[in-house]
Amino acid sequence: MGEMKIENIPEHFICPISLQIMKDPVTAVSGITYDRDSIEHWLFDTHHTICPVTKQPLPTNSDFLITPNHTLRRLIQAWSTVNSPYGGGGGGERIPTPPKTPLTKSYVANLVRKLCIPSFQMKTLQKLEALAAEMNERNRVCMVEAGLAEGLLCFVVSCYKSGESNNGLEVALSILYTIRVSILSTDENDDEIMDSLMWVFGLTDGESSAKLKFHASHVLKSVVQNSNPRLLERLKPDFLRNIGSYLRGGENINALLYVLSEACRWGRNRAAMVEAGVVFDLVEVELRRSPAAPPEKRTTELVLGVIHQLCSCAEGRAQLLSHAAGVAVVTRRILKVSPAADDRAVMIVWLISKHSATSGVVTEMLRVGTVAKLCMVMQANCGTHLKEKARDILRTHCTVWKDSPCVEVATLTRFTT
Repeated sequence: MGEMKIENIPEHFICPISLQIMKDPVTAVSGITYDRDSIEHWLFDTHHTICPVTKQPLPTNSDFLITPNHTLRRLIQAWSTVNSPYGGGGGGERIPTPPKTPLTKSYVANLVRKLCIPSFQMKTLQKLEALAAEMNERNRVCMVEAGLAEGLLCFVVSCYKSGESNNGLEVALSILYTIRVSILSTDENDDEIMDSLMWVFGLTDGESSAKLKFHASHVLKSVVQNSNPRLLERLKPDFLRNIGSYLRGGENINALLYVLSEACRWGRNRAAMVEAGVVFDLVEVELRRSPAAPPEKRTTELVLGVIHQLCSCAEGRAQLLSHAAGVAVVTRRILKVSPAADDRAVMIVWLISKHSATSGVVTEMLRVGTVAKLCMVMQANCGTHLKEKARDILRTHCTVWKDSPCVEVATLTRFTT
């Protein structure tokens, strides 16, 4: 038997969105029935707030948006079993039975409560991990509204207090990363959350994995973005020392770089970062990549941004210059990544030129091509501010550089007079 045309299917079996026979009919509060996948995509993936047929506004509470229409489903099931190619009679795909049970906030809330009971914790985390693995936008919203993020953070804090870095810690942080929740400030336990996440970076390789620290860095970024800025005033020196090996050897470090860039607003943090060797580590991050490989734009922008802020102090500049490749790495990124990276790299060179330009440093800038790059900045389509900084650097050391065979005197004179 040939494929049945859509006009032969009863009209009330057709989803108004997909215009296909419904497999799991659900009724919205507006009274219109849709296929579950179609209406959930409409509501949760594309974030519409009205009924697509009646245009009535729909409530924001995810538990009361749609209700399974079991009667209609049974009618479709009975009809499809005898009408090819939809049912078993013609060898077509039969509508699955029973229909999948939608996730509810009450179910998730019950799991969250069990996270507080030690004997149920691992089984509960395994269930939550399975839910997160099959998560769609509707379920993500449901989990967030049920307080899953708060429950998982409490579990992470309990691991920190007990000093236990078990498998449950990795699962909890993985779920927090997967559900992409914005962790809002609660004031009363913000300090404990920060302490717990910093503690994760102090775990040895035998106690943790790179993936654990990767997930922890994203949770830490979310805390920093949504909590009281004062939390960043108390980054612990041990944390700053511990992140060095992760920065040098880890992948996907942008979340942690973001935290460092935000923390640089406070002078005590900048001093602690320099003392912990963060400038040295950031140079290693850029060196880790093959010179032939294109730079990772956002990573390089963040690295240069942090180095720029740390070079505002003499110790930070000294640490950059103490690295054999420090000036070369910064120079290499000029006009190679993005306007934002150009601005930060030129500002680093300007700070060195203005405050730390010993004869050895000036010679080094000539040797690694900094002078040539600054001349290119003057000729490129860069902002006026950037060109003024480049001109200032060239003018300051022109008398030293003009005698070098590495620089065209005419070009240098052109940009310094």
